[in-house]
Amino acid sequence: QVQLVESGGGLVQPGGSLRLSCAASGSVFRLSTMGWYRQAPGKERELVARISSGGGTDYGDSVKGRFTISRDNAKNTMYLQMNSLKPEDTAVYYCNSDWRGVNVWGKGTLVTVSA
Repeated sequence: QVQLVESGGGLVQPGGSLRLSCAASGSVFRLSTMGWYRQAPGKERELVARISSGGGTDYGDSVKGRFTISRDNAKNTMYLQMNSLKPEDTAVYYCNSDWRGVNVWGKGTLVTVSA
């Protein structure tokens, strides 16, 4: 059974950077589409970025050009490099694994962008 653990969240000033990590257990990581989603208070969960098993990526419109998703299959880990952070990026960031339609979620890590 896949388990996902996010790390790297915290408080950062506007314009700053953070790197989130998602460590996955299990043997299907390299076969899975992995994604980062976020949910701000009072808002619905939204896609931040997604990376396929083959390395193809797509991003939410609000983060294009600022965030970069990547994966290291040897380490069973996915990353999200977040640059030029804005207050509106404040949210709980969740890691997601999708393998053959089976979706697994992490518990989330809080990112707060504030002066």
